[in-house]
Amino acid sequence: MAPAATAGLRNASKRFGGTIALAEASFDLLPGEVLALLGENGAGKSTCVKLLAGVYRPDSGAVIIDGQPVDHWSPLEAQRRGIAVMHQHPGLFGDLTVFENIFVGHMPRRALGSIDYDRMREEARALLEVVGLSCAPEDRLNQLRTSEQQLVEIARALSVNAKVLIMDEPTAALSQREVERLFAVVAQLRARQVAMMFVGHRMEEIFRIADRIAVLRDGHLIGVKPAAELDRDQAVQMMIGRPLKAIYPQWESKPGDEVLAVSGLTRDEAFRDVSFSVRAGEIVGLGGLVGSGRTEIARVLFGIDQPTAGTITLAGSEVSFADPPAAMAAGIAYVSEDRLGQSLVMDFPILANASLPVIEKATFAGLVMRRQELALVEPHLKRLKLKFRSFDQPVKTLSGGNQQKVVLSKWLATHPRLLILDEPTQGIDVESKSEVHSMIAELAQQGLAIILISSELPELVSMCDRIVVLREGEVTGEFSRGDVDQERVIRAATDADNVEAGRALAAPAHAGEAESREAQPSFLQRLLRQRELGLVAAMAVVALPVMAVNPRMISAENLTAVAMDAALLMIVAVAQMLVLLTRNIDLSVASVIGLSAYGAASFMHGHPEASILLGIAVACGIGLACGALNGLVVTLGRVPAIVVTLGSLSVFRGLNSLWAGGKQISADQVPQDWLDMTSARLAGIPAVILIALVCVVVIGVALRYLPVGRELYAIGSNPDGASLIGIRKTALVLGAFMLAGLLAGFDGALWASRYATIDARVALGFELTVIAAVVVGGVAIRGGAGSVLGVVLGALTLLVIQNGLTLVRVDPLWLQGVYGLVILLAVGVDTVIGRRTLQARRRR
Repeated sequence: MAPAATAGLRNASKRFGGTIALAEASFDLLPGEVLALLGENGAGKSTCVKLLAGVYRPDSGAVIIDGQPVDHWSPLEAQRRGIAVMHQHPGLFGDLTVFENIFVGHMPRRALGSIDYDRMREEARALLEVVGLSCAPEDRLNQLRTSEQQLVEIARALSVNAKVLIMDEPTAALSQREVERLFAVVAQLRARQVAMMFVGHRMEEIFRIADRIAVLRDGHLIGVKPAAELDRDQAVQMMIGRPLKAIYPQWESKPGDEVLAVSGLTRDEAFRDVSFSVRAGEIVGLGGLVGSGRTEIARVLFGIDQPTAGTITLAGSEVSFADPPAAMAAGIAYVSEDRLGQSLVMDFPILANASLPVIEKATFAGLVMRRQELALVEPHLKRLKLKFRSFDQPVKTLSGGNQQKVVLSKWLATHPRLLILDEPTQGIDVESKSEVHSMIAELAQQGLAIILISSELPELVSMCDRIVVLREGEVTGEFSRGDVDQERVIRAATDADNVEAGRALAAPAHAGEAESREAQPSFLQRLLRQRELGLVAAMAVVALPVMAVNPRMISAENLTAVAMDAALLMIVAVAQMLVLLTRNIDLSVASVIGLSAYGAASFMHGHPEASILLGIAVACGIGLACGALNGLVVTLGRVPAIVVTLGSLSVFRGLNSLWAGGKQISADQVPQDWLDMTSARLAGIPAVILIALVCVVVIGVALRYLPVGRELYAIGSNPDGASLIGIRKTALVLGAFMLAGLLAGFDGALWASRYATIDARVALGFELTVIAAVVVGGVAIRGGAGSVLGVVLGALTLLVIQNGLTLVRVDPLWLQGVYGLVILLAVGVDTVIGRRTLQARRRR
């Protein structure tokens, strides 16, 4: 008797507009078995994955768990029911640490609900050892290579102790050794009776790992058969509906004149003394391990990076390219290995992506002419048999194979004489792969010079006229078509004495990576890298000269005034940080402060006998309502936050003006207790400073030690990834806006107490100061990064600058300009740091 299904689909269908993504598909995932899901790109495989993962709900039919259909299906519910997913494009969070990535969404907690960091680190170390990744759990994810990040995705899937494991192309970015490690993990899970589904394109992997094979074609399930009853040709025929011609075309190579020659090419810490040539009509392959220098050479040839030595000769003339446009002008095109991050603008339509490199040829009087744009790219898209609904379809809605076709057509539209292809068939189905290979051969026959970088040995050996093999940045072998085989390439790439020792082609063994990593920085080096130290230094640079000119800067009276102003700025800056972390912005913050301040002062004026707590409550209520309005329009209305809050900035300020009617509320019109609220002292410290410190500490602790705080960072770092793992993105973004509004309202009450005289102009233009404090403090405009301490120091830095300029009698009209320059400087520093991080990652 067959075991009961742990999970599956029953007559499940899914439509997107008029497109049928999946039609009445039924299959079961059985305990202790691996079901392989095969199909071309766009056949419905990812739809099946997302239905089982709770990302989609079926339009008809059902998701089955333990034999029963489920209702109210979501990623969070799928996790609760024991389903773990390794998504095709890892939904990871580059700004978080490795161990946070593994456990985000289901972080272990202590008794009071705080995060159990010690347990997370301990369990993360064990999981990293299982998947074979040699890195510290505390490393930032964005410091890891793509293949290492895929291993973190695997570790995360294992962390939930699932009874169902779904693997959506988990090996696309892995080396053979990493694949072996994954398959060892699968064997362990099979012994533990975990039900598994494996989605992939590599037939050798499918037939090695699968117990049963399900085949999809055009959204329909063609059949489910035991792997032992199928051979590869039958499986491919089921996928495409006909026998497949040879994956690698046969053609006669006729190389012409030399197009490219590099001699002694070197880039420090990447590769050295590399020499080779490419002729017209010739395909030259670059083989080797990931990190051997293949991609780095391509980046230098395309002008992205600059060589430190050597020469590049193009068509007989020595050249150097300062940037990619210069390389493109010389007739070089580069298809990057990272199509999502470097080759496509995912939110743009197909046509806009395909025409980007040649868009100037489709313009008239500065306007893009659609007919000319189509004429430039349509022939190439047709040649590659792109499957799409409309040229206006966002490219992110295409399958991986069709996305790659858009990338290829984009560069073919430039009519290059040298085409550099970096992993052109990674992650695409067998038929698309065959089409790409045929196109490459056709281009070579037409006289195009081609450099092919690939981690698939059969592709290199079958497609290339010559293969240049690199190891650790040096050329270790060069082979012609007639005298090359996979074993010789492996030996040259790995310095192996036998083929088995070299099975790690495409990546180094992680066991040995620890030695190649940069030495761990000392405590002093880590301290000097902290942005907060830079802010302290910036304050000192401003304060010391001002002190020499005007000693009043360090007087008790001046320091107290600056600290009280800083307290008001800190509260609202931390509020802005909450919104920015989620990849949004609130431009209405100053208007909320003004409206809340006037509302609180007006209430206390009209009810002088009332408790000051009621006045604070009025201000907080106004702020909360404003924040809720902003958040609801952003989350439910799906309107960009910058548009919403730019509008609400004027609306709230207008309401304030109407309410005030040109009148002001002065100090003698409100109770003395209200004025004393911020000026009263405790242990000699003004109350407003203590209140601000409490607010800042509470929010800092929540962001650091509560799961919801780390989830806010995750949303900003990768919104789509947050949705995939069940983080309540809508609720948390709405909550961030509401809490920010609440804090702005509270700040308005303190403002009304501190400055006494209140009218419709309160905090006018203050939003620039708030945003400057947050950005200078290190909070990324793109979301997902920043610290409360940085924001506090950013606020202090701005006020020290303001105070210093005032004391040396600089015209206050210059202040806003100075703030603008400070913002630009902060963004510039972030850009430099980001580039250095990326370069360090590439060197690894």
